[in-house]
Amino acid sequence: MEIYRYFLIGAIMFCGLVLMTRWQEFSAVEVDQSAPSSSLSSNSTGTATPAVPDFEGSATTAVSDSQSSTAQLGGQDSEGLEGLEDTIPGASVDTSVPVIETQASQGELITVQTDTLDIRIDPLGGDIVYVALPKHKAKLDNPEPFILMNRNSSMTYVSQSGLVGPNATDKAGQRPVFNSAQTLYEMKDGVDQLTVSLSYSGQQDTDILKHYHFTRNSYLINVEYQINNRSDQPWRAAMFAQIKRDNSADPGSNSGGLGMANYLGFATTSADEPYIKLSFDDIRDGVYKHEQNGGWLSMVQHYFISAWVPPADQKTTFSSAVTKSGFNIMRMTSPLLSVAPQSNGRISAQFYAGPKDQYVLEEISPGLDLTVDYGWLWWIAQPLFWVLTWLHGFIGNWGWSIVGLTLLIKIAFFQLSASSYKSMAKMRVVAPKLAALKDRYGDDKQKYSQAMMELYKKEKINPLGSCLPMLIQMPVFIALYWTLMESVELRHAPFMGWITDLSAMDPFFVLPILMGLSMWFMQKLNPPPPDPMQAKIFQWMPVVMTFLFLFFPAGLVLYWLTNNLLSMAQQWVITRQIEKAAAAKA
Repeated sequence: MEIYRYFLIGAIMFCGLVLMTRWQEFSAVEVDQSAPSSSLSSNSTGTATPAVPDFEGSATTAVSDSQSSTAQLGGQDSEGLEGLEDTIPGASVDTSVPVIETQASQGELITVQTDTLDIRIDPLGGDIVYVALPKHKAKLDNPEPFILMNRNSSMTYVSQSGLVGPNATDKAGQRPVFNSAQTLYEMKDGVDQLTVSLSYSGQQDTDILKHYHFTRNSYLINVEYQINNRSDQPWRAAMFAQIKRDNSADPGSNSGGLGMANYLGFATTSADEPYIKLSFDDIRDGVYKHEQNGGWLSMVQHYFISAWVPPADQKTTFSSAVTKSGFNIMRMTSPLLSVAPQSNGRISAQFYAGPKDQYVLEEISPGLDLTVDYGWLWWIAQPLFWVLTWLHGFIGNWGWSIVGLTLLIKIAFFQLSASSYKSMAKMRVVAPKLAALKDRYGDDKQKYSQAMMELYKKEKINPLGSCLPMLIQMPVFIALYWTLMESVELRHAPFMGWITDLSAMDPFFVLPILMGLSMWFMQKLNPPPPDPMQAKIFQWMPVVMTFLFLFFPAGLVLYWLTNNLLSMAQQWVITRQIEKAAAAKA
């Protein structure tokens, strides 16, 4: 009875299918990442929560108060802002907002440079329209920084914020134009803080300052509005913050014809669900809205993320929208701020734009680290990443850390592997007897199966003994694959020699070929399948797997090769022990 072989073939096919569906062909995606020009027309869509008017002049998807305040995804409302109801306590919203043409950027973009960020701020609205990351290269052989956010002819991906409500600065067809003392701000050496202040004087008897606070060695920006109410009436408004993105491809990810690209879309959290994905298709299918204390919203792509985070003790409204122009919006709106006459008030939120460093994200807001998405096996992948990071703290090289992690995994599964290899070794010893039984019974499969089971019983061989341990270990292998694929720490991380980027394929295919050879040698240590069809499948498996691994990240191939070499050594020792014992017994 050859059921154990069918289990093994099924396991290998399943593993191959999972790997194929996650296959990434690491060739560059050509995206125009040129910096924005102040002469370009502004794409400053002010679409935000239902109390935020449509600055782009095209209708947005609206949410009415008839919807629940808990997280939900409902049907599309009618186009336009007709019937739009106020969701900010005490604020009033014009429900007959006219269609307004898109406003052009006014003034030169404001450049802000720190050790971690290179940013452009549009005076119109004070929006962030360009973010580059100097510590992360666009490509390994390209010294230019990776561009995360941009507003040009190829991409619209910006961060916007403003004030809405009775004393709004952001109204239908109108964005505030801020003034700045200078157009270039640099964080000098030895200075750990940098503040960029924008002023708006468009409201009578009210001074409004918009501050961007930057910190050295940080991708987190504190965005704050300071209100000086010099009038004899209360000043009231709420802060909105949103991320607007078109449907262009993820410049940080690459996909092959047989693979699935990494997730590109919005994500948020709620009191009931710690991690909610909202793809562009999702928000086109229906409006999303919920309220909670704290929380966050984010735009997720491979290796990098942007996110808005409100104060933890503030009840914030989160919602989505899609403009007629096709831009995707994820936004949040604060409660109404009331500033008494002749007094000052402040309202703020935090904005993050940088790598998906899960330990940094976890400190910013609970659940934000879940944007480092390890899939349904996250409960295995998270401990694996922790061990990998711990090893890197000692070794200092991510490649050797992967080798060390593979060794620790092998030690953890040593007994299971030993049981599997012992079963294989016993099968190798009785292989001549099985061949003799096949010759004796010929085409009588029933008698041959009975005789084979009797032989297994006599030799104390479990037909599934070589398969089940492999199936138990397979979730760990898959979880580690996702860990290596999702970890920004491996992006452009060198190993040794010609391996200069563990997240890219081996440029000379040395590791995949060695991996294929190791699979072939491992097959030689196993008994050949008696069935000719099975034998052919096993003979071609190293070739097929080698071809697949040619385009896999070098870090993953390194893990697989190391695991094969350790397995081969363990199997060789056990096989020799079983064969010596059988020879002595004979």
